[in-house]
Amino acid sequence: MGVEEDSQRAKPLIRMGEMATGVDGDVLRTLLGSCVGVALYDRRKKIGGLAHIVLPRSRRADDPPGKCADRAIPALIAMLERDADGAIKLSAKLAGGAKMLSSSKTADIGEQNQRACEQLLRELRIPILAQDCGGNQGRRMSFDLSTGSVTISIVGRGDIDL
Repeated sequence: MGVEEDSQRAKPLIRMGEMATGVDGDVLRTLLGSCVGVALYDRRKKIGGLAHIVLPRSRRADDPPGKCADRAIPALIAMLERDADGAIKLSAKLAGGAKMLSSSKTADIGEQNQRACEQLLRELRIPILAQDCGGNQGRRMSFDLSTGSVTISIVGRGDIDL
């Protein structure tokens, strides 16, 4: 998928199991179903990152670091610490976790992803400022690093600013 152009610097779409960081002026975007998007932001430094989390827990040592909540959130924090010049103070916003396949044995994977992210962020003492999770529709998530605003788009519902 390509980069959408607007007045800000849109980065390539973050795909399943991927993470990205950016600075003031960047916009990070992803498309979510049962996956959870975790946006971490330091409002003073205007830096942040977005992880597209697929599963609550890693099962194999060679899972990509962005795929599972237990590895993705710490890895994203480490990326942000490297990018920052000094200490960072993060807050979080979450989206996704939809129930996309009602007949599947993994129908509640979206809820499991959401709970795993919430628990880990609590353990790390990172406040969750807002979230738009659940339901049965996919979402588009856009994270504006100039303001820390997260915009969620769901077909037929209109945009929500978190």
